[in-house]
Amino acid sequence: MTGPLLTYCVKSHTSLIAWQRANQVARRVIRASQGHWKPWAAAVFSQLQRSSLSVQLNVAEGYARRRRGPFLFHLGVAYGSAVETADLLRLCLEEKILPEDVASSALRECEETQALILGLLKRLRG
Repeated sequence: MTGPLLTYCVKSHTSLIAWQRANQVARRVIRASQGHWKPWAAAVFSQLQRSSLSVQLNVAEGYARRRRGPFLFHLGVAYGSAVETADLLRLCLEEKILPEDVASSALRECEETQALILGLLKRLRG
């Protein structure tokens, strides 16, 4: 692809399924943090919030740059943050920081987000 990226394909970053799924994960993490926060796990909750937000925001920022190179870079960062988020959710599950149903559903959505971001990366690289 040359010239402005995705201008003719997508109206805005919010119509990207990867962004939509990342937004769902971030919202789920915020709600889980509000409802299940524990003082002894404050660092885990804080990092989980930051990493989940980073996924959504890097997809948005990469799209906003309108060029293939910056979009690829930000998708790479988003993917790394999604991996981090999944690791933190696994930790929350294993250490019972979050209830099993909350952590498991967020983890599933996060893994789906990872797959969607990888799909975007492959498409843009190809």
